[in-house]
Amino acid sequence: MIRPAGPADDEMTRIGSEASPRANGQRRRHQRARQSASQRLIDRGHPEEGAWGRWARFVNQRPLPVALAGIVIVAVFATIGTQLNPNEAQLKSFPGAGDAIAGRGQLAVAGITPGVMKPFDVLVEGGADAAPIAAKLRTVPGIAGAAAPADWRSGCDSIVETFPAVDGAAGGIQHTIDNVHRALEQTKGTLGGTAAADRDFVHAVYGNFPYVLAFVIVLTLILLARAFRSIVLAFKAALLNLVSLAAAFGIVVFIFQNGHGSSLWNIDAVHAINAWIPLMIFAFLYGLSMDYEVFMLTRMREAYDETGSTERAIELGLARTGKLVTSAALILMFAFLVLSSSPGFEVKELAIGLAAGIIFDATVIRALLVPALMRLLGNANWWMPAWTRAVLRIRERQRDLATERA
Repeated sequence: MIRPAGPADDEMTRIGSEASPRANGQRRRHQRARQSASQRLIDRGHPEEGAWGRWARFVNQRPLPVALAGIVIVAVFATIGTQLNPNEAQLKSFPGAGDAIAGRGQLAVAGITPGVMKPFDVLVEGGADAAPIAAKLRTVPGIAGAAAPADWRSGCDSIVETFPAVDGAAGGIQHTIDNVHRALEQTKGTLGGTAAADRDFVHAVYGNFPYVLAFVIVLTLILLARAFRSIVLAFKAALLNLVSLAAAFGIVVFIFQNGHGSSLWNIDAVHAINAWIPLMIFAFLYGLSMDYEVFMLTRMREAYDETGSTERAIELGLARTGKLVTSAALILMFAFLVLSSSPGFEVKELAIGLAAGIIFDATVIRALLVPALMRLLGNANWWMPAWTRAVLRIRERQRDLATERA
């Protein structure tokens, strides 16, 4: 049975009709909010309209303040990096716990020289008497004692154990090693041991490092000059890579060598960085930072060839590569941060050096200095003398009109 509509039904219909526009309006507002949130996460294919494009335009408008800010930041860390002490850490600075650490403490309490933990081993050959050599070494400045037990002999060879007055990795150990070398002249003794081997390693590696660095830089300049068809861009890329490395070394020195923040990894200041760590940081960071540099400058070069405008090239190049470079840097940074949780302070030093160096290069170098310096240099960025084209065997057909105008 159908009930006829009454006044109550009419009132409910009226209320529903009044509430319906309000409900529809709320639904539309919620839909617009969801669309706006999703649009922020969608790449529309116009990166120059995004955050990196806006930053590039900001740098183009104010290149000098941006460049000065980047130079100041880099100068601070690079200056600290010049204090790098590539050496084994002193044993008193080794972190950890256990019998070895407890024994180290007991030696210090007893007033025994830390040199007994890294003694000099003098090999006496040819059947020579070790006792006179031990007696001579006891008189050498910086030596706390020497011993030559009669049973420390094998055939015609014997060992003299010599104890320096300081840790085998202390700052003055090299002077003591030189004194021992002079004392062993005209004898059958040859200096060895961990401390002497460590110093020989440092001298051998870092004595030849300038030649390796020069070779890498020259090869980099040749390849980049051919790739970018610009001498200026090649020199700038190599220089900024070296500056980035110096800043990365400064971060490692600040945290671990000087101990500012090393407590986050349960390490006290070690006053030295293991000699192999700067070499590994150089090998990793130079390649990674150059990879970022080539990626950015290639897009800028392409944009300049298309537009003939340096400002437009900076804007398009930075807008189209900034997100990719920083994303890649963040992924590597977090990977190395995870590695820093490993036991062993040498691994921590390497991991933090790489993590900090990568993110420093992707932000301060690539986001501040690269675009700002290019904006200040203007058309000089694309300078390529004719004679260098012949030397580098760059074909004439590669010369574009925009480059000729520069």
